[in-house]
Amino acid sequence: MKQTLFIISFFASLTIKAQKENLAHAFTENFSDAVLQNFRYGSAGNKAAFKWQSGITSKTEPGSKVLLFKIDPADSAGAGRGPEIISEHFTYYGTYSARLKVPDVRAVQPNTGAVVGYFTYYMDSVYGLSEIDFEWLVADPSIIYIGTWTGYNGKLKRIGRTINLAKGIIYNTIYKEGYNGTPGSLTGAQNKPETINAINNYDASSLFYTYGFNWHADRITWWMIDPATGKKIVLWDYQGSQRGIPQHQTYYRINFWHTNNWAVETNPNAIEKPLQPYELEVDWMKYEPFNK
Repeated sequence: MKQTLFIISFFASLTIKAQKENLAHAFTENFSDAVLQNFRYGSAGNKAAFKWQSGITSKTEPGSKVLLFKIDPADSAGAGRGPEIISEHFTYYGTYSARLKVPDVRAVQPNTGAVVGYFTYYMDSVYGLSEIDFEWLVADPSIIYIGTWTGYNGKLKRIGRTINLAKGIIYNTIYKEGYNGTPGSLTGAQNKPETINAINNYDASSLFYTYGFNWHADRITWWMIDPATGKKIVLWDYQGSQRGIPQHQTYYRINFWHTNNWAVETNPNAIEKPLQPYELEVDWMKYEPFNK
């Protein structure tokens, strides 16, 4: 038994050493060129070339070059089947930020079931899942989903908060176990701020916004920049417990995919297959490690 535990511990230490040696330094990906500098493209869905391009002139800001994702109507539902980029190296504790604009589908197909994910993700066989995310369901781009997933396959754990920024409503701040687990409300230091001010006319599809999070071993703070004032708005400052906070390395990502079973709070019908190649624009993504 002792020999088995030693072997497991030995290989775990080798895994940690290899990951640390492969950690990314600070970088900013400006998507000003067709070739990615710090990311690679990945998609488990159709391999159609039109699904992504970098260095494309923005339709929203003609002076900016962007990463352009187009959802493929032929792709089946599921995270990772749409266009996605993944960092070449592991990332860890630090500040993550991005400037992006989600698609506006409401005039064409208001019940579109599609998700924009700005996040980290890595599943380790020893330490489980390390995921921190921002997500938007494009049927209602006034709502932001933020949170984490940790734990192991079959025993995943979620902390999450859902915010309607246009109305200044926090729908929930919860912890649950498993995708279908019963959510319990978080309180105290795990539920700060308890209220949030509305951002006048907030609509993630109307213009570019800057979003980010600071990931510490014992605290995660999700935030965004108010374009009217340039000041940081704290969306959720989760602390007071390590529960739900990833403790190991991950990969930095952004993706755009079809969901057929997750509808936005304000529209329970929004799970339709996308009928057109709706477009996501990303101006830049940045990573600044705390210790390197």
